Amino acid sequence: MAIAATPMPNKGHTLTDWRPEDSEFWESQGRAIASRNLWISIPNLLLAFSVWMVWSVVVAKLPAIGFNYTTGQLFWLAALPGLSGATLRIFYSFMIPIFGGRKWTAISTASLLLPALGIGFAVQNPDTSYVWFLILALMCGFGGGNFASSMANIAYFYPKKTKGNALALNAGLGNAGVSVMQFVVPLVITAGVFAAIGGEPQTLSDGSQLWLQNAGFIWVPFIALAAIAAWFGMNDIADAKASLGDQLSILKRKHNWIMCILYTGTFGSFIGYSAGFPLLMKTQFPDVNVLQFAFLGPLVGALSRAATGWISDKFGGGRVTFWVFLGMIVAVFGVLQFLPLGDTAGNFWGFFACFMALFFLTGVGNASTFQMIPSIMRQEIPRVEPGLDKAASLKVAERESAAIIAFTSAIAAYGAFFIPKSYGTSIAMTGGPAAALWGFLIFYAVCAVITIIFYARKSAPVPC
Repeated sequence: MAIAATPMPNKGHTLTDWRPEDSEFWESQGRAIASRNLWISIPNLLLAFSVWMVWSVVVAKLPAIGFNYTTGQLFWLAALPGLSGATLRIFYSFMIPIFGGRKWTAISTASLLLPALGIGFAVQNPDTSYVWFLILALMCGFGGGNFASSMANIAYFYPKKTKGNALALNAGLGNAGVSVMQFVVPLVITAGVFAAIGGEPQTLSDGSQLWLQNAGFIWVPFIALAAIAAWFGMNDIADAKASLGDQLSILKRKHNWIMCILYTGTFGSFIGYSAGFPLLMKTQFPDVNVLQFAFLGPLVGALSRAATGWISDKFGGGRVTFWVFLGMIVAVFGVLQFLPLGDTAGNFWGFFACFMALFFLTGVGNASTFQMIPSIMRQEIPRVEPGLDKAASLKVAERESAAIIAFTSAIAAYGAFFIPKSYGTSIAMTGGPAAALWGFLIFYAVCAVITIIFYARKSAPVPC
């Protein structure tokens, strides 16, 4: 593909000339290239989230097909993909400048075939051990790791004025993989969609049948197609190359760690609630068919993230994030009012409505926090490295912004482990999840205070 702005054409899939902040270059060719990479990235990320969170649905059905685990064991299975996915994100966050966005997207997407196929075969064997299910749960974390590298990659393609919206689209529509999975899987496990090659169904106590293996198998052809599309349709950016040492400079940046806290409050909540929502509803409202409602929460969160990136671009990510945390405090307090407590049966629809508000707010906050990071680093790099000229300072800010976006997503992803595990611990110790929810409420209050101190007030050190 040639780029007319320079006499030296790009060779193959590597872009040797990439200047998104140059308006003439952007309008003539940059926008089209960036858009192509974005729209290939999105389905790859959607599949990653689908595989990462598929265990949340599979776990809820394991007892029905004869795997009689305790509530604590089931919450461990629901939580482990979050633990492994978050840990892998730390490593994946540094992969794009080392391998290139095209290569790493294709490789990391192809790796999702391992847990997808593994789940399909394991649930068909009644002798499958709990240890093997733990291993499969950990392998689902491959999908969680992909988010860090995907967001870092897309951050390189867009100029500052549209970066927030592009990241919101990539993340928001990618996050929709959780909702797609929670909608699709309950449908495909009720039919032999792969005929004889998919294996025999599992017969339940009431005589009905499930093809739980389809929860894994359904993603296999789509994963293969997405990986091929990434390999042949995406680009690597030559200027995005950096050594691990260059990228590790973000560990010295104070605002990297502050944004880790704030993004844990938004994305950590989104992915943690997504992972624990089906099982939480099942334990608190056992008479409700939870799987017909579970997909709505992640869907609301994903769509709100994709649709609200422009708000932060217009009004400032810091101010939007502050109001998001205040809203989340109110929403969690509402959830607590509708839980079954003592002799009261609770109110499912009040509980559900408050959780929908929580999911919506996490999506808005996910977009606003990621909009903040490039703005913060463009102000910080000239201050911490005053010897750099304007062009060099901008390049360092872009590189570190991409690395911080990836790294904060890695830390925040531990929410997918801690929130389901907190539910399980709270239920085991107190008989209900209220203690865990009070802990989340207090954390959101801390996040609101941090946001107003550093970013959202007029005299903030780094207003954004």
